Amino acid sequence: MQTDWLIGIDLGGTKTEVILMDRQSREHFRQRMPTSVGDYLATLDTVHKLVEQAEVHAGTTGIPVGVGIPGTVSRNTGLIKNANSTWLNGKSMQQHLRERLQRPVILTNDANCLALSEGTDGAGQNYPTVFAAILGTGCGAGISVNGQLLTGPNGVAGEWGHNPLPWTPEAELQQRPCFCGRRGCNETFLSGTGLSLTHKLSTGQQMPAHTIVENAGHGDPKAAETLDHYLEHLARGLAAVINIVDPDIIVLGGGLSNAEQLYRELPDRLPRYVFGGECDTPIARAAHGDSSGVRGAAWLGSLAPD
Repeated sequence: MQTDWLIGIDLGGTKTEVILMDRQSREHFRQRMPTSVGDYLATLDTVHKLVEQAEVHAGTTGIPVGVGIPGTVSRNTGLIKNANSTWLNGKSMQQHLRERLQRPVILTNDANCLALSEGTDGAGQNYPTVFAAILGTGCGAGISVNGQLLTGPNGVAGEWGHNPLPWTPEAELQQRPCFCGRRGCNETFLSGTGLSLTHKLSTGQQMPAHTIVENAGHGDPKAAETLDHYLEHLARGLAAVINIVDPDIIVLGGGLSNAEQLYRELPDRLPRYVFGGECDTPIARAAHGDSSGVRGAAWLGSLAPD
């Protein structure tokens, strides 16, 4: 029998969060615990504890669980791949959680959770095709079509972060090694880490991404120049998406999505790179902010088989 409750888990690099929602998208409980970095069995324990806490609040058990992870599940093997939380790679996490929790569990990429959240009841809810990008410590994306996730046979639909930044000289690409083993990936330019690297390569100064954005807003010329480079990089990266998918809306999440400059300046920059010289694609901030990933994981649980 279908329960009225949904549980979502957002498994991040430093924290793991649970949310208890009802099917009218109302939040009833939320809790965070530190992620057990490097320890797979302890990671399973953390998820188990958080689910138990949510069920105590719900007053019932057996609630389906959706989990957003910084990687994806191989359709061929059932094992985690492509996770930048590398201790998850090669593990049968979905099966292990199903056995531990004794209920339906679905895992997907955390950017897919953002896309599902924003496409269901967020900034993209009135748009058929939603491209949702995370601009945080890393850089990823997911695609929602008519409220359903597009994942593809390889589980990598929307893996925008690990394509090379288009229209970029080879020498510039080579300056940016990526954890995936390649160089010049979008992630190395468009993440917060990438923004910091742009600033360091230009000025020799190491500075956190949020400080660069703040300083640019306060008139610091070096920070403003770095942010200008970032906006140009982001316009090129998103234009490539528009040229292939042409989504009805692009939704931005992650820490850098809070920079107001993105929404003021990207609409004028995109037509330079979109084929045909026109671009009417709206760019919106994630309506649920930092909560969107865990909310999307809860909606994922609603898709779990009984």
